[in-house]
Amino acid sequence: MNDKHLSSQFDTDLNQVCSRVLEMGGLVESQIVTAMQGLNTFDRTLVDEVISNEHRLNTLEVEIDEECSKIIARRQPTARDLRLLLSISKTITNLERAGDEAEKIAKRTRHLLEDGAAQSVNFAEIKLSGEMAAQLLRRTLDAFARLDIVAAAEIVRDDKAIDNEFRGFVRKLVTYMMEDPRTISAGLDFLFIAKAIERIGDHAKNIAEFIIYIVKGTDVRHISREDLQRKVQGE
Repeated sequence: MNDKHLSSQFDTDLNQVCSRVLEMGGLVESQIVTAMQGLNTFDRTLVDEVISNEHRLNTLEVEIDEECSKIIARRQPTARDLRLLLSISKTITNLERAGDEAEKIAKRTRHLLEDGAAQSVNFAEIKLSGEMAAQLLRRTLDAFARLDIVAAAEIVRDDKAIDNEFRGFVRKLVTYMMEDPRTISAGLDFLFIAKAIERIGDHAKNIAEFIIYIVKGTDVRHISREDLQRKVQGE
C-alpha cells in the first residue's frame, strides 16, 4: 500500500493487516494444492493434512477481523482506507470459505478411498480445473498485494473457464452414472469435488472484485464483464 499518512503507525497497522491477509491466502493456496495432490495420488496422508490444518484458517480469519475492527475504532479511516479495511474483512471471509472447499475436496477423497472407488471414474477434467483454481487464487493474491485492477479484471473474466470445465465434467459424470449405476456413489463424490473447485474460483473472483472496489470506489459485483472492463479503464 503506497499512500502515506501523517501517522506512520497508521501505515504500519495497514501494512501489517495486509501482510496477514497474504499469509492467510498463502495458507489457503497451500491447502488447495495439497488437497488436489491428495486427490490426484489418492494419498491418505495428504488428505488428512488438509483436514487437520483447517482450524488454522478459522483462527486467522477471526484474528484479522479483530485487527480491522481495532484499526477502524482507533483511526476512524475515511475514503480508500475505509474501503480497504472493509474489503479485507470480506476478503478473509472468502479465503476462509475457499479453505472450506479444499477441506471438502479432502473429505470426499477420503470417502472415495474408504469405498475403494477411487479409480472408477476418469476425472482428468477435475485435475485441470483444480490447477486452474489454485492458479487463479495465486494471481488474485498477487493482484491484491499490488492493488492491480487490470489483473483483477482479468481474474473476473478468467473464472468463466473454471465454470466451463465444471459444466463439462458434470455432463460426463451423468453419462457415466447412466451407463453404469455402480459408479453412482463415486460419481457423486466427484461431483461434490468438482463443485468445490468451482466455488474456489468464485471466491477468487469475489476477491478480485473487492480489489477494484478498493481502488475505484465502485462496487462491480453483479455487473457484466463488459461494464467491468469499462470501469477499470475509467470510461
